[in-house]
Amino acid sequence: MSVPSDILQFAAFAAVPGGGNPAGVVLDAVSLSEADMQRIATELGHPESAFVGERDGRRVTVRYFSPGAEVPFCGHATIATAVALAEAEGEGAFVFDTAAGAVAVETSRDASGRVSAGFTSVEPYTSDLAPEVADRLLCLLNLDRADLDPRMPLAQSFAGNLHPVVAVASRERFDGFAFDPALMRALMDEQGWRGTVVVVHVGDEIVDGAVIEARNLFPVGDLTEDPATGSAAASLGAYLRDRLGMPAPFAFTVHQGRHIGRPSAIEVEVPATGGIVVGGTAVPL
Repeated sequence: MSVPSDILQFAAFAAVPGGGNPAGVVLDAVSLSEADMQRIATELGHPESAFVGERDGRRVTVRYFSPGAEVPFCGHATIATAVALAEAEGEGAFVFDTAAGAVAVETSRDASGRVSAGFTSVEPYTSDLAPEVADRLLCLLNLDRADLDPRMPLAQSFAGNLHPVVAVASRERFDGFAFDPALMRALMDEQGWRGTVVVVHVGDEIVDGAVIEARNLFPVGDLTEDPATGSAAASLGAYLRDRLGMPAPFAFTVHQGRHIGRPSAIEVEVPATGGIVVGGTAVPL
């Protein structure tokens, strides 16, 4: 496909050249219909693309589409859109009105000229995962409860999208599990998991400054795993604070994308209350 010049493409959260999560960005989508936006997202084939609609100064409406459907919120496409807006209009604060709610965004430029961005999620919450749903999920992952990290019980967490959180104790099982994309997609649609299934491996201590490795399962089109998932990182922050009771404020880094050859790094800051802050950079593809 020849991509029109007004469709920008970025890789967000790249840890190395060639890493990160690709996103399409359309800065003026006012005249596009929902069908137009879905067609563009499908043709691009990125995990998500973002479309900027009506504006009121630096407050903008943003919609997000995967190749298969509209999603309420997307973290990596938010970072990509914020960087694109900062490059076009100057760095500073924006507000994105999304289907999940209003999201505050900050952008800044460092001494080298690189723009970085961070967003504060909508108010998060966590909830139990029904035992029968948990059993089905583990079966699809070819895991059993003995494979799980006993410090991190199964649950689901929302910070823009609802994500189940599965913590695997051993790196070997974390690296080696496999799943059927079609069956996983069916369970996700049934449960309203519009984002990803979050599978994580944590080191010896769950502490401020921890590095957590994640695999985010996202079967849609030709995709199976997401290289970097900002909404999942925010949801993981809410899970650690509100489900595990980690004393806040604290921060951690999510490493993701290694298993699909697109290493990514996501910085997360968790305040004592309220939305979770997720930050990173985006570079043009």
